[in-house]
Amino acid sequence: MSLSVIVITHNEEDMIERCLASVAWADEIIVLDSGSTDRTVAFCRQRGARVVETDWPGFGPQKNRALDHATGAWVLSLDADEYLTQEAQAEIQAVLASGPQADAFRMPRLSSYCGRFMRHGGWYPDYVTRLFRRGRARFSDDLVHERLLVSGPVATLREPLRHETYRDLEEVLRKVDHYSAAGAAMAAQGGQRGGVMLALAHGLWSFVRTYFVRRGLLDGPEGLMLAISNAETTYYKYMKLWLLRKQRGRADESS
Repeated sequence: MSLSVIVITHNEEDMIERCLASVAWADEIIVLDSGSTDRTVAFCRQRGARVVETDWPGFGPQKNRALDHATGAWVLSLDADEYLTQEAQAEIQAVLASGPQADAFRMPRLSSYCGRFMRHGGWYPDYVTRLFRRGRARFSDDLVHERLLVSGPVATLREPLRHETYRDLEEVLRKVDHYSAAGAAMAAQGGQRGGVMLALAHGLWSFVRTYFVRRGLLDGPEGLMLAISNAETTYYKYMKLWLLRKQRGRADESS
């Protein structure tokens, strides 16, 4: 069973080498890069990846673009800050060699936050469907938090995918801004409303759900930091949504 690995990138020189090294055994590696200004593209080509340089339409559309370049019978989709352990590599190789009956496989994902792998707070096992038969799945068109839509049975792998998602507080703050803005844009497209009280209520619930309901407190100081950053992302999403709708209302009045 031939395997294509697809990865989307933008300024990932600190992470991409480990990602690509963990799938060096694949039949082809396709990288879709959206305007990196660092050494990402050079690193990818040195690793033997086929690099396609393009613009940025959002996570879901970009991953579908990468998928359209794949030629293998099976596809493994990874983010640049993800990688496979030796155990996960062996499990995937064994599954493909056995002639799988399922059309896709989900796997647990173990993510790190400021240096700690988080096992609570809703972060683990965090199943993600990443290995699939080409032609039997596409990504949703969501700008952020895209999903793989599979037309067929999905089985489960045992070994976790490793994900180094937030390396330091500076990256946490950057992603709070990015994800809240993308979430607001998606919510606006769906006709949702924002506002101060909605922002406060949803932000508070996000903290309670992460820290208490999903037991983030068991992850120590990092669990508290995660709960706070989740609350901030949710709060700013609804505030940005409110401001977006105000701006559009003013534009409609002036037109």
